[in-house]
Amino acid sequence: MSDIAIKIEHLSKMYRLGEISNGTLWQDIQSWTARKRNKEDPHSKLEYKYSGDKDHFWALKDVCFDIKQGDRIGIIGKNGAGKSTLLKILSRITTPTEGIIKIKGRIASLLEVGTGFHSELSGRENIYINGAILGMKKRQIDELLDSIIDFSGIEQHIDTPVKRYSSGMYVRLAFAVAAHLDSDILIADEVLAVGDAEFQKKALGKMQDLSTGEGRTVLFVSHNMGAVKKLCNQGIVLVNGKINFIGNIDNSITKYTQSTTTQGVVSSEKNFDIVESKPFQVEKIEIINKDNLQAPVYESMDDIKIRIHCISREPILGLYCYFALRRDDGFSLIVCDSKEDNHDIFNNISSGRYCAELGIPKSILAPGEYYPYLSFSDNNTLIDSYLNGPTFRVVDTISIRGSNRNALTSLVLNWKIALKVDKYE
Repeated sequence: MSDIAIKIEHLSKMYRLGEISNGTLWQDIQSWTARKRNKEDPHSKLEYKYSGDKDHFWALKDVCFDIKQGDRIGIIGKNGAGKSTLLKILSRITTPTEGIIKIKGRIASLLEVGTGFHSELSGRENIYINGAILGMKKRQIDELLDSIIDFSGIEQHIDTPVKRYSSGMYVRLAFAVAAHLDSDILIADEVLAVGDAEFQKKALGKMQDLSTGEGRTVLFVSHNMGAVKKLCNQGIVLVNGKINFIGNIDNSITKYTQSTTTQGVVSSEKNFDIVESKPFQVEKIEIINKDNLQAPVYESMDDIKIRIHCISREPILGLYCYFALRRDDGFSLIVCDSKEDNHDIFNNISSGRYCAELGIPKSILAPGEYYPYLSFSDNNTLIDSYLNGPTFRVVDTISIRGSNRNALTSLVLNWKIALKVDKYE
């Protein structure tokens, strides 16, 4: 048992749907009393009535596993499978509803861009804050400071307030801090999603060194199956909050792929569940060809357009979009960050429905299956994101000579900016 870094026994996490804390104990008591009487909550921002078991949602249910010291564990699954909830519990950001967790050593977590950073302080100051949170002394952080700054690659901006950082700069510094500070377990959730190809390679190499060279345990969540396979030696597949498979990483990826693959190609249009409490949300993603037609299969010579239909329920000042087109193995082929391009997708929008269009030039994509990933943020606050958009296939209809297609990892795409619409067809 001495080589066990994390031991989890019958872990469960339940959330109550629709419930929002009122900020005062008296109002919370009134809300609780109303629910018990099956009456409308007088303080709820969401209109609903108590519905017994239907108002419960189990993000995790009866999860059990052990992780050995030095293991590199890939935690994979669809959106809503419980991956991020599991990592938040292990990072002590939220508490479990049931179960026992035993952790040996200190944990460094990188769960979301900017987590644990104070926006008004500089990058240098935030390094010291993160070190202090982990219990390190100033002298210890001083010894690591130059290595952290050098690895992040943002030396020129290290004394700038992090609120002025792009999402890419944020994640570079956050990863450098988490990887270099004194910890026994490194937890990383989609840290490569907003990084360029160079940083992805650098980060994966660093995590491998931490595990094999320093004996650190790494828990890695990503939808990039190529990165997961390269880094991890073991995998955990989550489905609807329960463990579907535990084993070596190759078998885990195979199991995950089998659970997400259906006969043929997934429809090129995907409608999302609408949550009335969100200030901004993606309602629909459409993939169409040069003739304005939707289909699950496109030719290599098609100019493909991706339309993002959104709803804004309140005015928003400056909304940015991060977009990545990924292959079926999870590799990000095309990356476009509107903030790094100094481009507001929606600038000072009012409430209403909007449509943004992203054009992908012809002859860029090699034959294969693809899906879009996108996230919207207001400055450094994540507002809405989708890791798995609608899947489509590209087929080759011409002979190609000397093609470099699929060698691209970064491309400035053509945005047709935020057209306000009254309704969708």
